[in-house]
Amino acid sequence: MPYSARMQKSHLYSVFFAPRGNERMADLGMQIAQQYLSPFDKLIGLVGVAGSGKSMIIKGMFPGLELTNDDEGVNVRPLPLLSVDETGFYTPHTYHIDIRFESAFKQTHELADAILYAVNKGKRVIVEHFDLIYPQLGRNAHLLIGIGEEVIITRPTLFGPKPQEITDIVFSSINARLMVHTAEDLCEFVLSRLGIQTHQYEHSDVHHGFILSFQNKPDIDLVELENRVNELINKDITVSFADESHIRIGDDLHKCTGPRMHVRSTGEVSKFTLLKELLQEPITERFLLVGVLGDIEDINDLNHIIF
Repeated sequence: MPYSARMQKSHLYSVFFAPRGNERMADLGMQIAQQYLSPFDKLIGLVGVAGSGKSMIIKGMFPGLELTNDDEGVNVRPLPLLSVDETGFYTPHTYHIDIRFESAFKQTHELADAILYAVNKGKRVIVEHFDLIYPQLGRNAHLLIGIGEEVIITRPTLFGPKPQEITDIVFSSINARLMVHTAEDLCEFVLSRLGIQTHQYEHSDVHHGFILSFQNKPDIDLVELENRVNELINKDITVSFADESHIRIGDDLHKCTGPRMHVRSTGEVSKFTLLKELLQEPITERFLLVGVLGDIEDINDLNHIIF
């Protein structure tokens, strides 16, 4: 067995925070490819709701791969996967398909046959909404990735996990990610009106929350900031996609790196809380502003692991 395949043999699953923002999602995709993808993986499955970031993960994992769905208004026709006839040097090695999108044009059994044919020809096929085609395929993915509040990477075996198990997990958690992202943008929105701009901090993650990381300690009244964010939440203001770099909070345009990943109105955000002190990270010495959904009882328990 090749070394790269042996290295993955005992891998059950790994979990990452699902970052908010297209660049961070693409960076995570690159990391997943480096750490978990084997050259011998021919069938890669992704599951998650529309807009969860599947396409950005794929772009990070496979730079330059032409995606065939319409996430950015692109429709590749005819679908290249349906015409895999040769294995010559000049033919593509990797194909992409979005099952939910393609099901509007082809029967699922036709799509399943095309996927299996390509894999048997030695091609690699990247399948979005893998859970929808799994019953027709009769085989699991070599590498299965689920995207919800977290990104789950697993290498299924005969004993599972099945795609529906991963789908159930990520579908049940996605709403928390939507709420957190909206709360994070509301916090940004208020900070900008307090004179603190986005270039002054970086973004990071915590369970059911977010972190804004500052190189220099900012002068922020955290109680006022929390109150002003909660005022926006209580007003139940519409949050909508404006373009690939902006959302609208009511009538106000706000820059956002993940504009499709929000609840529909601020009132859908559950209880928002800010930690009432700026923590200093001991290694980088950066100052951390922490916001979460719910109460913060013990900061050392925010990233608890549940089995």
